[in-house]
Amino acid sequence: MALIGYARISTAGQDTALQTDALLKAGCTRVFEDIASGAKADRPGLDDALSYLREGDVLAVWRLDRLGRSMKHLIETVSALESRGVGFQSLTENIDTTTPGGRLIFHVFGALGQFERDLIRERTRAGLTAAAARGRKGGRKPVVTADKLQRAKEYLANGLNVREAATRLKVSKTALYAALQDGSRQE
Repeated sequence: MALIGYARISTAGQDTALQTDALLKAGCTRVFEDIASGAKADRPGLDDALSYLREGDVLAVWRLDRLGRSMKHLIETVSALESRGVGFQSLTENIDTTTPGGRLIFHVFGALGQFERDLIRERTRAGLTAAAARGRKGGRKPVVTADKLQRAKEYLANGLNVREAATRLKVSKTALYAALQDGSRQE
């Protein structure tokens, strides 16, 4: 079993020393580092650390926010480690998934994250339903208005093709084709 560390700072002006010192003190035999925003998906140091880990190893971080871009990403990463037989430790939060208590705490975090996503989804649906009941429709406003559609039909009746009519109306020919099809279905 090897304890492998991962440290991340957001900008080059910061220093990983605090994190790497804590990870080495905890017993990490190797520490991988990144200088990247937590929101970035591309983190070569993390990718190298994940590739380096073997079954029975433990990935350690100074704090949870150093590993995950979001609660969802953090849970996905730790679950992927768990499926490979790799443990996870967060030094500051004192979470260790190699122990039953640590796994419980992490699964509670996971349940809370899922609960939050479900609440957001439920509120979004309720808001869309309420807006629809008030006659509001979501999405972008149509590019081809009723007036533009009428003018397009006149242009086409006078011998212009769809591309030429779309150019005169300053809309894409795809949008004009769609509006013409919708208009012919409604008539």
